[in-house]
Amino acid sequence: MKKAKIDQNLCIGCGLCCGMCDKVFCMNEDGKAEAYQIVDDENISDVQAAIDSCPVSAITWGD
Repeated sequence: MKKAKIDQNLCIGCGLCCGMCDKVFCMNEDGKAEAYQIVDDENISDVQAAIDSCPVSAITWGD
């Protein structure tokens, strides 16, 4: 299983990733996105699309 990782220092809280894949991403109390679920086969392409679409390149694949 893969995990997505969001650099909180880069995230601008636009919510694009949450809109693209709300099964993995959500907004936290600081108004920044976070990856709250492990990526599975059903949403791996949506997560990659969110990584590719992030306007500040804050999302990467984690450990």
